[in-house]
Amino acid sequence: MGNTSSSHITNHRLDSWKEIAAFFGRDERTVRRWEKERGLPARRVPGGGRGGVYAYTDELREWLKGRAGELAAAESETIRAVGAEEFESTPVSESSKRPAILAPVLELRPPPAPPKTSAARSVVWLAPLVVVGLIVALSFSHRETRYKNALAAPHRPNAEAQELYLKGEYHWAKRTPEDLNKAVDYFTQSIVRDPSYAQAYAGLADCYNLLREFSVMPPDEAYPRALAAAQKAVELDDTSAGAHNSLAFATYYWNWDPVTAEHEYKRALELDPNFVQGHHWYATFLLTSGRFPEALDQIEQARKLDPSSTTIQADKGLILFNAGRKSEAFKLLKQLESTDPALATTHGYLAAIYFDRKDYENSFAESKQSAQLRHDEAALAVANAAERGFTAGGGLEGMRNSMLPVQKEMFNRGLVSAYDLATTCALLGKKEEALQYLQAAYEKRETGLLYLNRNPDFNLLHDDLIYKEITERVAERLSKNPQL
Repeated sequence: MGNTSSSHITNHRLDSWKEIAAFFGRDERTVRRWEKERGLPARRVPGGGRGGVYAYTDELREWLKGRAGELAAAESETIRAVGAEEFESTPVSESSKRPAILAPVLELRPPPAPPKTSAARSVVWLAPLVVVGLIVALSFSHRETRYKNALAAPHRPNAEAQELYLKGEYHWAKRTPEDLNKAVDYFTQSIVRDPSYAQAYAGLADCYNLLREFSVMPPDEAYPRALAAAQKAVELDDTSAGAHNSLAFATYYWNWDPVTAEHEYKRALELDPNFVQGHHWYATFLLTSGRFPEALDQIEQARKLDPSSTTIQADKGLILFNAGRKSEAFKLLKQLESTDPALATTHGYLAAIYFDRKDYENSFAESKQSAQLRHDEAALAVANAAERGFTAGGGLEGMRNSMLPVQKEMFNRGLVSAYDLATTCALLGKKEEALQYLQAAYEKRETGLLYLNRNPDFNLLHDDLIYKEITERVAERLSKNPQL
């Protein structure tokens, strides 16, 4: 698999308990306890009162070395002590950071990673600590039924591990930031209790596959962990459809290897033709590849197997929209908005459809609603800036001019992708800046580049040699299927 992220690690200052907790993927109470009991290197801000703290990521990484097993054991004891009720209420990290203004985006497509020059979020995610240690030591929607694979695997997990796995599945299926983080905890505890339980590794991989969208975890930290967990799951049980499906997802969106990814998707469905998540995620892969009839066939199979899943229905709406069946897509998504108003995905897709319809007022409203549901402060700030610029009489150009400084600020904080910023610059005719941000996006393997040759927002750049070089390098990676 090669070195996937270590070369990008830089030292940052984290300026609150909340950011320190997010660095580790734990709640604030836990990291405060680590400081008191285990010497976590948190510094006090002079005159900042009891809550004024900061820490440097290099010091935190150094402190962590050799402590994974110790911390895991301590956390296990804490969980047993406080009981299930308190474990259920553990706070979680912020949600994702993807703006939903400019174009339709895919629910399961990872938001591009923070830029190389970011000073806030390009950190190593170290949670769950014990699972990272186990992977190194051992081998180096709403309801998408996967229980059958877990319970029928060749290795029979012990009862406690199995129960923790099923709880993780329950929370994972909800696809909220809070529930995904609870799922990580449950899958972690399942692996602790049974390190040979393949489906717990697959579940953990799927959490990372979604947390890079629904939390502050950068994709260049989430995907290597998803790959490691999925590869371990396949190693433990090559007959697990869930393991192959998890591996397919990360292989495509991180390794940019569509041939291997499709092979893994097909292997998952060969193992279990009624695997809902397999049909669902294969459909989104086909959509990304521009194979709309096949994508519609797969998403319809997923819908028939699980007609109650609003996540599947929402992605069907997106596929219909991209296939040119825009009226059907709009009708379906409006129905979903009424039946499940808390699903952020639906609002994000509707924002893009309203924008395509030139109904900018409703587009702004849906964008803000999506950002609020994801607790995404960066996306909300960009949406508010867009609305201000447009309503002040500037039209689309005023909208983008208002967005640009906000996007740059968020970019410098690691909260907006280089690809999104390049899009705004291109639409404003700022060619040099657009090319600069596209180059940054390429260096970070931002997934938006998989759509570059089909994105009309970059038409201004088509004759530029640097743009041609970037598109050729992306195409070469995809055709050679590199294991990066």
